[in-house]
Amino acid sequence: MGHTATQQAGSGGLTATEHRLANGLRVVLSEDHLTPVAAVCLWYDVGSRHEVKGRTGLAHLFEHLMFQGSKQVPGNGHFELVQGAGGSLNGTTSFERTNYFETMPTHQVELALWLEADRMGSLLSALDEESMENQRDVVKNERRQRYDNVPYGTAFERLTAMVYPEGHPYHHTPIGSMADLDAASLEDARQFFRTYYAPNNAVLAVVGDIDPEQTLAWVEKYFGSIPAHDGKPTPRDGALPDIIGAQLREEVREEVPARALMAAYRLPHDGTREADAADLALTVLGGGESSRLHNRLVRRDRTAVAAGFGLLRLAGAPSLGWLDVKTSGGVEVPAIEAAVDEELARFAAEGPSPEEMERAQAQLEREWLDRLATVGGRADELCRYAVLFGDPQLALSAVGRVLDITADEVRAVAAARLRPDNRAVLVYEPIEAADNGESDEGAQPTQPTDVVRAAPAAPAADAADAATEDNDEGAGR
Repeated sequence: MGHTATQQAGSGGLTATEHRLANGLRVVLSEDHLTPVAAVCLWYDVGSRHEVKGRTGLAHLFEHLMFQGSKQVPGNGHFELVQGAGGSLNGTTSFERTNYFETMPTHQVELALWLEADRMGSLLSALDEESMENQRDVVKNERRQRYDNVPYGTAFERLTAMVYPEGHPYHHTPIGSMADLDAASLEDARQFFRTYYAPNNAVLAVVGDIDPEQTLAWVEKYFGSIPAHDGKPTPRDGALPDIIGAQLREEVREEVPARALMAAYRLPHDGTREADAADLALTVLGGGESSRLHNRLVRRDRTAVAAGFGLLRLAGAPSLGWLDVKTSGGVEVPAIEAAVDEELARFAAEGPSPEEMERAQAQLEREWLDRLATVGGRADELCRYAVLFGDPQLALSAVGRVLDITADEVRAVAAARLRPDNRAVLVYEPIEAADNGESDEGAQPTQPTDVVRAAPAAPAADAADAATEDNDEGAGR
């Protein structure tokens, strides 16, 4: 085992060290004895952007298969062992990665490491047609429940397909299509595992109340004998022009509780100053009840019940600015759109005020520190920066980079990117729930709170949720 990084001071005094096993597994440790718990987080460098046409959804399907048993832990044993030891666990899939994580009492960290190593090294011996069919049905049902059969459920999928053109690796979302899920074979799943689930394609972070020397010994013991695999294909290029070049537009008539205006903008790649500036711009414009769009549409004009704007950060393609406005009463979408464009144009010309800048930076600083404050959140961020940017230490200095952005940079990115010719627009017009003569306005008061949320920042969370599929079926077992 070689040490490739030394301990460095990080945000709030947090530290991390990086190590590498002979088989290529990168190991990041962050020692914190505040509470007697520790998080084990394993990121594999594979997500929906690595999928090929006709096999969309395979990365997410395989995440589910990883909970179906391995050589030493059959069936539902992974959940039973972790939960029986007082821990919690799950896994998620996004455009750019798949991760698995456990939070354990300190004395059970070895168990979590053994479980992750067992399925990394031996899942193929337990993967069979029965597991494949079981989880295929689970994922298809998840798609029905979260996308196809809920109001506005396919909005993110539609906008993603518009912003990232046909053939682009981000054109489809991690959930995949029903047809492709049906087409996936057991051999497809096995080949997917051989290609991507190898130690040299993964980063393991262990954070919390740990003994680093003992933890490294366990990692070597359980992961060290798993062979590397060098057959991973080069990911397809996700580069696109900064500006779409024309406004793309689609109207959807569905049984939704209210009219809605949604839009997606191409924004700078994650890991750049421009992305941090864009995050601040969207926070000022639509991040909470003090934001400009909320004040204009919800408080002043009373034309909307919710208005938010948030950033979905992406490293391998342009990030996505996600606007979501739900109308109130009989307000028509053109009135909402005109007000939004007026606010965006004013912001592009003037930029944020000193008070708005201070508030937005404080909001993002708090969100970053909240993630770093928990062992699970810190482990995830260390893995993220190691996989996507090559350096886990960047996670500990992210707050400082956000606070270093100037108001001029925020105004500049808004002027350059938040333009009508750089967005895909989705307009929802309600139709009658049944042929009973009800009007759109008459149906509106029954709108469910989980669709039209009170929190204006929900659109960004909605986009993040849609871009990250978790193993919710397994977590509830």
